[in-house]
Amino acid sequence: MQSYQEFLDLSVGFPQDGFEIIEDELYFHDLNLMEMIETYGTPLRFTYLPIISKKIQQAKILFQTAMLKYNYRGTYKYCYCTKSSHFKHIVEEALKNDIHLETSSAFDMPMIDALERQGKVTKDITVICNGFKTYQYKQYIVDMLHDGFHNIIPVLDNKEEFNMYDDEIELTEPCNLGIRIAAEEQPDSQFYTSRLGIRMEDVIDFYNSKIAENPYFKVKLLHFFINSGISDTPYYWNELEKYVTLYCKFKKINPDLDTLDIGGGMPFKDSLVHDFDYEYMVNEIVNRIKQICAHHEVVEPDIITEFGKYTVAEASGILYKVLGRKQQNDREKWLMLDGSFITNLPDVWALNQKYILLPINNWDSEYERVNLGGITCDGQDYYNQEAHMNSVFMPKTRKVQYLGFFHTGAYQEVLSGYGGIHHCLLPSPKHVLIRRNRDETFNYEVFGEEQNSKQVMKLLGYQ
Repeated sequence: MQSYQEFLDLSVGFPQDGFEIIEDELYFHDLNLMEMIETYGTPLRFTYLPIISKKIQQAKILFQTAMLKYNYRGTYKYCYCTKSSHFKHIVEEALKNDIHLETSSAFDMPMIDALERQGKVTKDITVICNGFKTYQYKQYIVDMLHDGFHNIIPVLDNKEEFNMYDDEIELTEPCNLGIRIAAEEQPDSQFYTSRLGIRMEDVIDFYNSKIAENPYFKVKLLHFFINSGISDTPYYWNELEKYVTLYCKFKKINPDLDTLDIGGGMPFKDSLVHDFDYEYMVNEIVNRIKQICAHHEVVEPDIITEFGKYTVAEASGILYKVLGRKQQNDREKWLMLDGSFITNLPDVWALNQKYILLPINNWDSEYERVNLGGITCDGQDYYNQEAHMNSVFMPKTRKVQYLGFFHTGAYQEVLSGYGGIHHCLLPSPKHVLIRRNRDETFNYEVFGEEQNSKQVMKLLGYQ
């Protein structure tokens, strides 16, 4: 019978970029995963920070190349969507690449203020402030504008939001604003229109009645986000055309408008059969925006993107040990792990998200079909399908088995509630950060130890 390695190669083609097998063990971007397990134990969350810079640079090159190819007269600005992962080590790595930031809630603002005081950003940084804003969020925006962060751009999510800025912002130069368009949802959605943003048909009337004659504000940016993400589908291209057309109409009555924020949604590699053509999509987006603007005789806008998952997902993984094997009937075999999908990878449970799943060792063994079970007492704590097939296969062995889920760096830690209380009181796993030294060796730092019982008892009020 074939080995697991032969089976995977025939199924999807392996090794692949970022993964290789050396002496029967899996390496991730040259990282020796078995060595990490032996050093730090399992379950183990890890983040290899250089991947973040690599992804940002790839996107910037794609947009710059496309703009040159089509003689596009606007510029491109990469904003990192902080809600994907707010952790300092993530944001600082991203900021090494001459990028800007997009925020979604109140506490983003003191985070940016702290980064400025530490010399990680300057007050010139562009900050796109999205979301339905609480009073506190709006107050932070006002305070930071007064403090000299002159490139903060509040993106109006509703008409009433403008009132507070109008009442409280006093600057020597006009404040730049954005307006978010309430995008139409995809056909299979339970809603027709996004709950976020201002209705498309109201945007220009709102501008004319409230902002056009106000000398203290300029609407510089038009923003939209298509919930299905950036995809080569009729739905995506139809929505893009609609919003670029609105930009053109708006530009003709508002000369200050010069930027189109096309949001996030650039996919990350969540499967070994992921075949998204990034170059084609970026070229097509740039070309279509240029063509629509040419049709309306409008100069094409500067483009902003807000990539979150794309930026951070592929930098991280989580490693588990198989604690036990259970044969529950004559067909179903379970591998019980020393962690939980519900508490460690909540999108698996909540959104049926798939990640790249691979064994760490025993690649020369035969393979078998299995179900993976988390350690909580919850019927939904399992993983039994890959993105490319309706099954999970692992090496067939009685030896100690380790496995890993890869490209898990977006949202999972914050949705898990880092340092908080988890289902069945499972502890937060140890988290290791990995950087690359100038001599190409690796630098390991324990960011967070595994949660202990005293910490949990204190959170629950027992201490």
